[in-house]
Amino acid sequence: MTILQAIILAIIEGLTEFLPVSSTGHMILGSSLMGIQSENFVKLFTVAIQLGAILSVIVLYFKRFFQSLDFYFKLLVAFIPAVFFGMLLSDKIDQLLESPLTVAIALLIGGIILLFVDKWFKNGTMDDSNQITYSTAFKIGLFQCLSMIPGTSRSAATIVGGMSQNLTRKAAAEFSFFLAVPTMFGATAKKLYDFYKDGYVISGEEVQLLIIGNVVAFIVAMLAIKYFISFLQTRGFRLFGWYRIVVGGILLILLLSGQDLQVI
Repeated sequence: MTILQAIILAIIEGLTEFLPVSSTGHMILGSSLMGIQSENFVKLFTVAIQLGAILSVIVLYFKRFFQSLDFYFKLLVAFIPAVFFGMLLSDKIDQLLESPLTVAIALLIGGIILLFVDKWFKNGTMDDSNQITYSTAFKIGLFQCLSMIPGTSRSAATIVGGMSQNLTRKAAAEFSFFLAVPTMFGATAKKLYDFYKDGYVISGEEVQLLIIGNVVAFIVAMLAIKYFISFLQTRGFRLFGWYRIVVGGILLILLLSGQDLQVI
């Protein structure tokens, strides 16, 4: 992987991690177009640069993360379902992660759902994520488990889950951002542990790529979050739905044409 390729992947991560469009699907498309092979460091890189994206949430919502212990307890409750089902279904999830076809289909189905979400949940009244109860947090955590199917989008699953619990688009999106912090940190820690457990060592050049990737992902994610909240309040999800359908269609066409796509 070159520095330019690392920067491009980090831009893709920063743009798509918090938008309801599936960062996995975009990583597949981007890496395939650039001819990046799915090797151990590349897999580590695509997960580890999530730390930069996590930091952007903490910086943008700094006060919320130092407001009360109740905030953290609710995040913990919402995070528990992902831990439970992640351990229970780990083998099945690993199989799905090797299937670009699953990603393409999930993108298409999720896109169709997003076309109608604004009509289904247009009467949300809870405009402050601080109002979320422990019960609501847990239910949103269950929705997050849907993102174990690659291509679903963690952001899409949790935002739709929040809106189904009477949250407004803004409140649901903000809680989705907050929940991303323990979820993505846990995924990154596990990937790093597995990497070293298997005896791999990161070279000096690879450390440089990780630093560059995290810095770029941090900057781009900050811009994406700010733009997304503003866009969501005024325009809703319909455009994201059509976008997902187009990207999913492109992936299907590439697969049917014999293109070798690898989930990295």
